[in-house]
Amino acid sequence: MPIIEPVIRPPAEAESFLLQITCGCSSNHCTFCGAYLNKPFRVKAENEIVKDIRQGVMLYPHTRKVFLIDGDALVLGNKMLIPLLDQINSSFPKLKRISSYANGYNIINRSAVELKELFSRKLNLIYIGLESGNQQILDQCNKKSTVEQMILAVRNAADAGIKSSVIVLLGLGGKKFAKAHVEETIIALNKMQPRFLSFLSLILIPGTALYDQEKQGGFEQLNSWELLEQTSDILSGLELEQTIFRTNHASNYLPLEGRLPQDKDYLLTILKQALAGKINLRPEIFRGL
Repeated sequence: MPIIEPVIRPPAEAESFLLQITCGCSSNHCTFCGAYLNKPFRVKAENEIVKDIRQGVMLYPHTRKVFLIDGDALVLGNKMLIPLLDQINSSFPKLKRISSYANGYNIINRSAVELKELFSRKLNLIYIGLESGNQQILDQCNKKSTVEQMILAVRNAADAGIKSSVIVLLGLGGKKFAKAHVEETIIALNKMQPRFLSFLSLILIPGTALYDQEKQGGFEQLNSWELLEQTSDILSGLELEQTIFRTNHASNYLPLEGRLPQDKDYLLTILKQALAGKINLRPEIFRGL
């Protein structure tokens, strides 16, 4: 079953069957993202996808979770996507969940009926990269979805029963916009009320526009301590009612996991201890002052 590399997936999809729907991302212009730099976007042919499903059944007949790759599977309209979801459901008798990355505009461009069609076929989790709640930061990064679009996308998905896992990129505003990044990300997340929330730390990747910008002196990235402070500052302002929070991505210096709001004080205590030097950070990715 050929998969066109490179492929990325969230940590939570480690045991999922990866089904390639698109190659690359239709919004492959974000200055910080190097995931699909040399991978032109295209939608795979339906017969290719169906063939992959059939081969997947033979290799992994007990599949319980399917993750649609690459970065933009939901760019497909329901007319093409629904038959594929039906094929997945009929092929894997033990299937519990289908999930996918999603851009905000791919969700808000669907009607409530269309979103419920996806949910009824077990597509019940989407991963959305908010990155920052500050629109100026997103504009500078060429992010295609706006803050308001992504807030609306999470709300519309929730109304249809689809859970959202929202991703925040610590340090994306650099030192210049650090305060705005914190303050407006808090506002956006509190409006979203996502079921899952993950913080990743910005890593500048050679070949990306933001990497070049930093080399030319146009962007000053945060150090390890400042990223931890930003984690603590955003977490402090969150008023979430039912969210699972994680910083378990490989980019992070301190892996955390808890439920909000009940574990908020505990998580903040751990962060305080880390900032006081009482907890060892991941040495392989640590950047000191």
